[in-house]
Amino acid sequence: MTSDRDWTGRVGDIWATEWRRTDRSFEGLAPVLNAAILAAAGPQTRTIVDIGCGAGATSLASAEALPDGQVIGIDLSPKLIAVANHRAGHLTNVAFHCADVAASVETHAPIDLYVSRHGVMFFADPVAAFGRLANAAAPGARIVFSCFAERSANRWAVETVASVDVAPEATGGTIAPGPFAFADPAYVAEMLKQAGWRATTPQRVEFAYRAGGGADPVADAVDYLSRIGPAASRIRDSHDAEREQALARLTSACVDRLAGDAVEFPAAAWIWTAHAARDSQGSLP
Repeated sequence: MTSDRDWTGRVGDIWATEWRRTDRSFEGLAPVLNAAILAAAGPQTRTIVDIGCGAGATSLASAEALPDGQVIGIDLSPKLIAVANHRAGHLTNVAFHCADVAASVETHAPIDLYVSRHGVMFFADPVAAFGRLANAAAPGARIVFSCFAERSANRWAVETVASVDVAPEATGGTIAPGPFAFADPAYVAEMLKQAGWRATTPQRVEFAYRAGGGADPVADAVDYLSRIGPAASRIRDSHDAEREQALARLTSACVDRLAGDAVEFPAAAWIWTAHAARDSQGSLP
């Protein structure tokens, strides 16, 4: 489980340091997500909110693809927002705010389009949070977001955890806030419905999660995965001798996934598109 306190503190700080390698890990997914965002936008799309924008990759891509729109990226981490602001220096139609998106989104209403790359799985009460997004939405507004599919299809999580933990966590689903909270499409569809959104069938995307590259891809992957992801906390919390053993096993797992000049693990995600289920008077049908 990942809490708001994590994102405003240690976790957010690490992700701010690691934004380049994090963006690299999603390189196989980003073009598909960005295409879905562009397809969801219409001629009247003016205000776009990026939920859990992180270091700003999706905000920036949306701002460049939709120059007539104003993109607002919102994230809990002040250090991630600082990175996003630095990256956005050349764009005039994007702004970033450090805030709780569910609590602050009404100040930006009406919203024509919500977007998110894996930033929606951490709400303590998803129905309430998505309900607030719906309340701030313009009539006919849309939301497009990506989230990880089932854990078993995301080998970057399964294999790295198995390599560092003598009793790996179960591979079943969970709806607790965290990377796999939205892995079950039936659960997400019902959650969206209850929150005031009408979803289409999600698009499943299988992609290569690139964990390592450069001159020494294995060393790069081990360094990255010992800082970001489910194996990182186990390594960080272990004692010296245990940590060395865990790093050795993680190295072996990365060697097994080395192909040419990269370490890549199979990964899978859902891309969801939904419409605000309110009529022009703001009433639910």
